[in-house]
Amino acid sequence: MNVSLARFLSISLAVLVVTGCARGPSPAPAPNPTATKAVLVTGASSGIGRKITERLAAEGYFVYAGARSDNDLRALRAIRNVQPLRLDVTKPQDIDAAVSAVKRGGRGLYGLVNNAGIATTATVLDTKMAEFDAVMSVNVYGPWRMTRAFAPLIIASRGRMINISSINGFDAPARLGAYSMSKHALEALTDALAEELAPMGVQVSVIEPGTFKTEIGANEVHRAGTGAQVAKFISHAKDPAEVAAVVDKALFESNPKRRYMVAPDAQQASVAIQSQIEHLVEINSNQPYAYDRDALVKQLDDALQQARNERPVPVAASGQ
Repeated sequence: MNVSLARFLSISLAVLVVTGCARGPSPAPAPNPTATKAVLVTGASSGIGRKITERLAAEGYFVYAGARSDNDLRALRAIRNVQPLRLDVTKPQDIDAAVSAVKRGGRGLYGLVNNAGIATTATVLDTKMAEFDAVMSVNVYGPWRMTRAFAPLIIASRGRMINISSINGFDAPARLGAYSMSKHALEALTDALAEELAPMGVQVSVIEPGTFKTEIGANEVHRAGTGAQVAKFISHAKDPAEVAAVVDKALFESNPKRRYMVAPDAQQASVAIQSQIEHLVEINSNQPYAYDRDALVKQLDDALQQARNERPVPVAASGQ
C-alpha cells in the first residue's frame, strides 16, 4: 500500500456508540466484590470500546459501559463487572442520567475513557453540513460534555481521563478533513485538561491509534452512504486488543504519558512520525528565531533523555 493511501485509510478510532442501559431477560452476573476502581467507557458496544471494556472487567475493575441499542446493552450486561448505561454523548439528558447512575452506584469514578466517535469520508468542499455537524457533535462536543459532567467525580478520586484520538490527530490526509479536525480538537482538549487538572491530582492522556478493526466505517456507510472503501479496508485490519492494552497502561501506570501512539504496523508508525518531523521543519524554517541543525538535534536528545528518565513503571493489574 502506498503512503498516500495509508494516510487516507488510517482512521483508527473508536466506534460511535452512544448507548444505554436496557433491561435484559436475565440478571447480570454478580460483580467482583474486589472491583473497587470504576471506569466509564463511552462507545463500548464494539471495536475499541468493547475491547477496553472486556479487558478492564476481566482484570477486576468495574466498568460503566456506554452504549445505545438495546441489543448492545443486553450483550454488555452479560459481562461480569460491567454495568451498561444508555449513553448517547450527543444528548445532555443521557449524560445527566449517567452521572446520576454512577453516583447511585456508590463506587465513585476513577477513570473516564472518551472513546465514542464517528467518521465521514469526503473532501472539505463536498462534506455535507449535516455530516460535519454530526462528526463534531460526537467527536468533539461529546468528550467536552462528558468531561465537564464527570470531572467532579474524577477529581474526587484523583483519577484519570483518557481521550481516544487517532494518528489523524496530528495529520490530515485528503478526504478525512472533518474527521481529522475533530481529532486535532481532542489533542488540544487533552493538553488543556492536563495542565488544568494536574494540581488536583488528575492525569490526562490521549491515545492515538492507527487503523484497527472497528465498525466505524460500516457505521458511516449505514448513516451517510459514504465510506465503503474505508469500511472494507477496516474490516480486514488488526484486532484492537493492542489499543485496549495501552488504555490500560494510561489508566493505571504510576506515571502515565501524555500521548500514546498505537500503530498496527511499521508503515503507519513511519507515516505518523514523519508527519511530525515535517511539521517541525516547517514551523522552524525561514523565521527569525529558527534553530540550526545542531540546536534541534540537542533539543531532541534532551527530550529523549527526559522521556527515558520519566519512563512509566508498570503496575500490576489487580483492580485494587
